[in-house]
Amino acid sequence: MNEDDRIKLFEDVFSPKKNERVLVLIDKPHDDILDNDKWVKRREMAKEWVSTLKKMGEKKGFFVEMSMYPATGVNNSQIPDGIKDLVKKYQLVIAMTEFSASSSLMPICRQENSTTRCASMPGVEKRMEETALRADYSQVRHYAYAIENLLSGLDRAEIDFSNGDHLCLDLRNRSPNVDTGECKKAGQTINFPSGEGCIAPYEAVASEIDMFGESRTTGFLPVFYDEGIIRYEIKNNTIRRVHGNGAKAKKMERFFDNYPCRRNIAELGIGCNPDAVVTGNVLEDEKVPGLHIAYGMSSHLGGKIDCDVHQDICYPKGAPIAATSLVLIGKDERKTRLIDEDGLRFDLLIDKH
Repeated sequence: MNEDDRIKLFEDVFSPKKNERVLVLIDKPHDDILDNDKWVKRREMAKEWVSTLKKMGEKKGFFVEMSMYPATGVNNSQIPDGIKDLVKKYQLVIAMTEFSASSSLMPICRQENSTTRCASMPGVEKRMEETALRADYSQVRHYAYAIENLLSGLDRAEIDFSNGDHLCLDLRNRSPNVDTGECKKAGQTINFPSGEGCIAPYEAVASEIDMFGESRTTGFLPVFYDEGIIRYEIKNNTIRRVHGNGAKAKKMERFFDNYPCRRNIAELGIGCNPDAVVTGNVLEDEKVPGLHIAYGMSSHLGGKIDCDVHQDICYPKGAPIAATSLVLIGKDERKTRLIDEDGLRFDLLIDKH
């Protein structure tokens, strides 16, 4: 992507205006949080974006700065308070970080009378300028809003995985969210590159259980690691057991034991960016047309659980484990098969928005 392409991207997605202040935010390795090649290249990419934004700013009359903070080491762990205070002084914040800052940025943008809008880009890679970042975002927006419509007013979702596992997600009492790739208005927070609709499952917290009962989320969530497949056994929207042999399974059991909130099933997400490709990078994999599921924090998506992590697991066609079927079931028991063995059914999205 050359500078002209970047200018077009920034205009289409961010549309920075005269007298606005723009902040490009990056994190840095420290202590036992070690640097890596992709992280180095991301910091170089951030400098390129700042340079292009400054040239745009000279013509349009907006101001651009870059700031760096010590990396948190965990996706969606809270960023330093000083950085949060800094973010509030800017109208547009682009966070090109190693570890996701979304759970810190979103509440800032959603505060009453906030003038800030944010794009969170954890793990973004330079090569994405030739894939997901090159998408036609008017088309991506259409697909995302169509998915939002399909996720509204549901009872549950039934999911089949390519390894034979099945998972039912209870979607009562929750409203969907959409990530369209448009970040032009105060209060907006997007994950960028963009293209998904998502919803938090019903967790049955104390304030709701008397009225709506236990969560009906149940089944198995398979996860592929280098040493093989680990299966998370789920009941009442909670990971109850980790099934698998080897050190990784034991490590994940300890990981969930350390903070029980991590056991919460936090998101049903459906990617819809036609230019995104499967590479193992969650930022892009979750935008590939298909399914992703997350555990941990759900409060930033309209759920009820706060946590120190929000971790996505992606199941698009072409991934080591794929979702071969996703059936959305309404309160009237009407069924819509949005994903089949060929992937996301775009034909169902064309006329839905």
